[in-house]
Amino acid sequence: MRIGHVIVPADDLDAQLAFYTALGLTVRFRDGDRYAAVTDGTVTVGLADATQQPVAGRTVLSVQVDDLDACVARLVAAGATATDPVTGPHERRTLVTDPAGNPLTLYQPHP
Repeated sequence: MRIGHVIVPADDLDAQLAFYTALGLTVRFRDGDRYAAVTDGTVTVGLADATQQPVAGRTVLSVQVDDLDACVARLVAAGATATDPVTGPHERRTLVTDPAGNPLTLYQPHP
């Protein structure tokens, strides 16, 4: 078994593509303003307008990053909002909200 992709709502596809490419994902393909697929080479995230969402709702992704502060700075520059980082027993993490209002957890494991 493997995860094929995760569907994320995207009312403004251009804004969503700016956000997810700032995160470091690359565009696999785009279907007009309805859908685009971005990937890290392993997992694909489908950015979908309302007509392409199998179930209306919100998705929370959890993404491990190498440098939490630098990544958050890039995403905020691309239109995101972010909470202050929280240090847990295993990682530092923050909740980022993308331009469409979808929550995304970013975390950096402790060395």
